[in-house]
Order: sequence, then C-alpha cells, then structure tokens
Amino acid sequence: MIFVNLPVADVAKSTAFYEAIGCTKDERFRNEMASAMQLSESIVFMILNPEFFQTFTPKAIADAKVTTEVLICISRDSRGAVDTIVERAAAAGGRADVRPVQDMGFMYSRAFEDPDGHMFEPMHMDMEAAMAAFPEGPAHEPA
Repeated sequence: MIFVNLPVADVAKSTAFYEAIGCTKDERFRNEMASAMQLSESIVFMILNPEFFQTFTPKAIADAKVTTEVLICISRDSRGAVDTIVERAAAAGGRADVRPVQDMGFMYSRAFEDPDGHMFEPMHMDMEAAMAAFPEGPAHEPA
C-alpha cells in the first residue's frame, strides 16, 4: 500500500474535498488532527494538520501553494473519469487545469490542486496504443 501524507490547513475542509473527488473516509484513522482518505485498495491519503505532520519530519513543511514538492499522478479507467475527477475537484474548492491538458493520443491527462495547493495529475493511458507508439520501449542514452 501507499500512504501519501499531506499537510493541510483545515482537516475537516480537506476531508470534505477528498470525499468529493471520490475518496472514502476511514473512520478508524480520523480525529481533529488527521483523516485517512482511501482512493483505492492500495492508495490512502493521510490528511494531517501541520503540527501533526511536523512530528514526522525534521524538515520545514513546503507551502504547496508556492512550491512544488511532488506531483501526484493517479491512473483513471477512462478519459471521462479523468474529466470527472477534475470537475469534482473544482466544484469542491480545488483549482482545475493548473497546467494545459495533455493529450498524446495514447495518454490523456489533466491537473488539479486541492485547497492547499497539492498538485494531482489524473491520467488515462491506453496501454495497447502506448505499446504501438513505443514498440521498442523508451529510448535511453548510452551509459
């Protein structure tokens, strides 16, 4: 499993946002400091207030509204599912299409930010079309 720990300004507001984009709240791991939001069987977003988040790292917490630390790419089952999650994010207080839509034919992706500025890239890839586009695999530079 993958647990993505995210510092957020308001745990309740962020919990509502993640529910709106399709996550399920796990009540066993929820209090005023944290909320476990399950996206799939293998991915859980741990929404943590800054004070609690800080107990896990000696480093300063990045302000995701001005600094990109990670891009969270999440696979979706279809192009429509990509569009749906981005639309839900915008309706729930996030920011949609923070960069241009990418459509490579075999891969389609968009991007959104949650209310705290964490950037997500939902994408759909047609694996058969991708394999046809890159039959030899990705090119590598000689070592």
